[in-house]
Amino acid sequence: MHCPYCRDTDTRVIDSRVSDDGTSIRRRRSCSACQKRFTTVEQMQLTVLKRSGATEPFTREKAVAGVRKACKGRPVTEDQLACLGQAVEDTLRLEGAAEVPAHEVGLAILGPLRELDEVAYLRFASVYRAFESADDFEDEIALLRAERSAALPLVDEVAQRPSRDHAEPQPARSG
Repeated sequence: MHCPYCRDTDTRVIDSRVSDDGTSIRRRRSCSACQKRFTTVEQMQLTVLKRSGATEPFTREKAVAGVRKACKGRPVTEDQLACLGQAVEDTLRLEGAAEVPAHEVGLAILGPLRELDEVAYLRFASVYRAFESADDFEDEIALLRAERSAALPLVDEVAQRPSRDHAEPQPARSG
């Protein structure tokens, strides 16, 4: 490790800590030559294995760029896209593999995008899954509707439960 102040290579680690999310290590270092201190952050390099066999480092911005095209004209903010990019990266890192097939990146995008905007999801899925006809769109829309209708009874059930904040007072126990 080169000292950022004097460029000397003789540095030592004073303290190491794992980040809150567990994806990186923060190291506090000291330079033996100039005595200045500095911090480094180590993060596992996530590599994408492309269909051609080539590999490249995973970049959140590249993943978000494809989603941004699908979201064109939709009520999706840059902050929401940034959160989606973080969710995709977190999902890929949790798999624990240093090298991820490009196909897995697309799969990691589909779930959060479906939650964010169904129209953008359909646009992205149509390209990612290479839809060939209107039937493919109809099948995907039928799946979305089935998932939504399966989730509705659960939402209704939760909405009908009494809130803990407004529950009836319980009689005090004597004892």
